[in-house]
Amino acid sequence: MKWNILNKTPKEKETKRQSKEIIKILLKNRGLSTEKEIKEFLEPTKPKDLSARDLGIEEKEIEKAVKRIKMAINDNERIIVYGDYDADGICATAILWETLYHLAPKVLPYIPERVSEGYGLNKETIQKLREKYPDLKLIITVDHGITAKEKIDYAQKLGLEVIVCDHHQLGKEKPSCAALVHTEKVCAAAIAWFIARELTAAKNKETSVVDNQSTDYLDLVAIATIADLEPLLGINRSFAKFGLEALNKTKRCGLLAIFEEAGIKPGKIGVYEVGYIIAPRLNAMGRLEHALESLRLLCTTNCDKAKTIASKLGQTNKERQMLTQETTKHALEICAKEQNGSKLIFVYHESYNQGIIGLVAGKLVEQYHRPAVVVARGEEYSKASARSINGFNIIEAIRSYPELLVEAGGHPMAAGFTIETTKLEIFKERLTTLANTQIPDEILEKTLKIDLFLPLEMVDFELYQATEQLSPFGLGNPEPIFASKAKIKGFKKIGDEGKHLRILLSSTESPNNLVFSAVGFNQGELADQLKVDQEVEIAYTLVLNEWDGQKRIELKLKDLRCPTSTS
Repeated sequence: MKWNILNKTPKEKETKRQSKEIIKILLKNRGLSTEKEIKEFLEPTKPKDLSARDLGIEEKEIEKAVKRIKMAINDNERIIVYGDYDADGICATAILWETLYHLAPKVLPYIPERVSEGYGLNKETIQKLREKYPDLKLIITVDHGITAKEKIDYAQKLGLEVIVCDHHQLGKEKPSCAALVHTEKVCAAAIAWFIARELTAAKNKETSVVDNQSTDYLDLVAIATIADLEPLLGINRSFAKFGLEALNKTKRCGLLAIFEEAGIKPGKIGVYEVGYIIAPRLNAMGRLEHALESLRLLCTTNCDKAKTIASKLGQTNKERQMLTQETTKHALEICAKEQNGSKLIFVYHESYNQGIIGLVAGKLVEQYHRPAVVVARGEEYSKASARSINGFNIIEAIRSYPELLVEAGGHPMAAGFTIETTKLEIFKERLTTLANTQIPDEILEKTLKIDLFLPLEMVDFELYQATEQLSPFGLGNPEPIFASKAKIKGFKKIGDEGKHLRILLSSTESPNNLVFSAVGFNQGELADQLKVDQEVEIAYTLVLNEWDGQKRIELKLKDLRCPTSTS
């Protein structure tokens, strides 16, 4: 792995650089240098003070949406909030449905079934809903709709109006609808939260009501923002920071039930817990069964029912994990045979489950550091998910061949499409050729960005506390990575089959013999190269270990270089 050290070792006279100085370096590495930029980052705007412009939403479209919803309420029309089956879509649906339900009981949530209905609006589903509910006049999409012009036109022919609330990349043509609440700056749940806030404000002009409304749903906005991998800068930093505070104080039976089932405690929930524990459980139902169960969990006020559903989500998530591992292993075997130096991975098989192909694509990107497309091959139609790397816009690449696709949508880093199976091989050839032509070799090299090379003796509790000012960490605001020279004092393999490495390290320069404990996940094989008293270079992040009332700083290894290493 190539190291890109953004700041070299301080000069000898600067080695006593205080944590405050290091924070300035970290902020500069994140593109923040002026007093205004630093202040806005360290003291983000509270969500209740955000405007439509801040979110990138056209004010006139918000006004149109609120006006049309109020008309539906006043005319006693039925409203359907038509969501999506991932964590963002589920949270967005919960926010908007609960808000509307308090204003107008004739509102229903709808989550499509992944395999039979697919992503977003579906003509057959629209027809069934119209027949089942004669008083249905308004559909509000959340987390989809921006590329559904044809389906929205169909809904209008049936006498239905559609409000689109979406954050995906705009296609060639905007849909014609009652209101188009669209931005690519935030997740769908944040859009739903803003509409909920405006609806509540329109219902009651008192500030306290507006503030209470915005606070009620920030826990769900935090989950969606983190789960949908929004860059945690600017307004998304606001939603994540204040949303995590709300999440740790949440009173929702469903979320408390997830915490209990997963063994996590309120007050200790951060980006990791959301991204790797909470969101996967919400997503699991939509991947393998029906996401409506996840929505029920978020919205129920029956705590006993919540525990039952949370248990089901936990079990389904375990099944999802096993299926993902099996499918990834199969896909890696195909890659080993077919890759041949291509800059794009493209694998398909009839055994692949549509619900987990996106996860598998992500695993392939991690393994090979190049864009990956994984396809669940069907008899007539095939469904695909794609994941990319920085520097290659995967949705633009996919949309380069519209004549071969049934539909496509997504973001520069993640996308999906449907294709006739007979056209799958030719699409693979064209997309691979495009990727081989457009992707420069240098972006395929795995690079570890290191914020600062510093003496190991400078690592202490004060530095950890200082870096925590930059949290929450995530896409766009990575956890600070430091590098140091160190001497090995001891090491051993840990975990199942010795997959991980625990190592004791001391500074090569410190006279006080400080020893740090470091853990390298999935780096157990490095133990075969190590020796006690050997000097190495390490790249790491800081971790606070709390045990039996004691606190100490540990290192989480990102990489380790031995003198003979060529990494």
